Amino acid sequence: MKKTLKEIAQLVDGTLLGDVNPTISGITNIDDASAEHITFAVPPHLEKAAECAAGAVIIPDTVTEFAKPAIRVANPRLAFTKLLAVFTPPLTVKREIHATAVIGENVRVGNNVAVMAHAVVADNVIIGDNTIIYPHVYIGENVSIGCDTILYPNVTIYPGCVVGARVILHSGTVIGADGFGFVTVDGRHQKVPQIGNVIIEDDVEIGANAAVDSATTGSTVICKGTKTDNFVHFAHNVVVGENCLFAAFNGVSGSVKIGKNVTFGGQGGTAGHLSIGDYCTFGGRTGIIGDIPPKSFYSGFPARPHRDWLRNEAAMRKVPDLIKTVQQLEKRIAEMEKQDK
Repeated sequence: MKKTLKEIAQLVDGTLLGDVNPTISGITNIDDASAEHITFAVPPHLEKAAECAAGAVIIPDTVTEFAKPAIRVANPRLAFTKLLAVFTPPLTVKREIHATAVIGENVRVGNNVAVMAHAVVADNVIIGDNTIIYPHVYIGENVSIGCDTILYPNVTIYPGCVVGARVILHSGTVIGADGFGFVTVDGRHQKVPQIGNVIIEDDVEIGANAAVDSATTGSTVICKGTKTDNFVHFAHNVVVGENCLFAAFNGVSGSVKIGKNVTFGGQGGTAGHLSIGDYCTFGGRTGIIGDIPPKSFYSGFPARPHRDWLRNEAAMRKVPDLIKTVQQLEKRIAEMEKQDK
């Protein structure tokens, strides 16, 4: 595929700057770009982009001069994202139910659906239009899946769960496994039946090898627009608000309620039965042990306001020197006490 800079500018609603003649046949990062590529740059990478081999660069519209052909846009990252889809068309998937797929009774399959080899679809399942089910997926009884959803290989969806439209579940993800519920009696752990389900709303993407546990009763809910990285775990009866982000290795304990537009850095975790307000941000490895008010930025363990955590970390770096100083003072005091005797 080849496009002129003028065509690309129209696609991303941008303004041309410099030579408009280069023809672009691909898109990549600054380091890998060659003359037929377009890339993007924002501060502090503009100078590096100006010196790279790319044929053109997408830059912020606040930049009025640039050393090579450019397209000025309000949001270079968003424009780059749009062009990735243009220059990397999706793979062609054969829309059929493969002969080796196992389809249960009373299954309703929409139009233009792909169910690939060795997938298993149990009884009373509903699959919406344009959905793609890759090999070795298991979909349990009474599951409902919306339109334009993608289930990558080895995804498992337990019975009774609901998956919305335009959802992406990456390989190895498990939706609806039993929540971690036990009652200990006389030193023995007795299982509490987990009779609820999981609801994944529209436009959610869940990374590889993630798990969303079924509710004890009611539903574990991941609201629309939320995105997770790989190896993220949501325990039973968790409710995650709209448009949240979870980096890898986060764990959210049972019955936690998370507001909308909340961001978790990697390797974080929560205690159970907490409430986290809207628009919160948590740094990597944050351990949340209490309720968090809206619009908070917390870090550390236990979680505390990010500025307090930074001050504490700075102070901790001084501790070795303080210990040396105390040791020196103790030695001087001991010597002075000897002289007084």
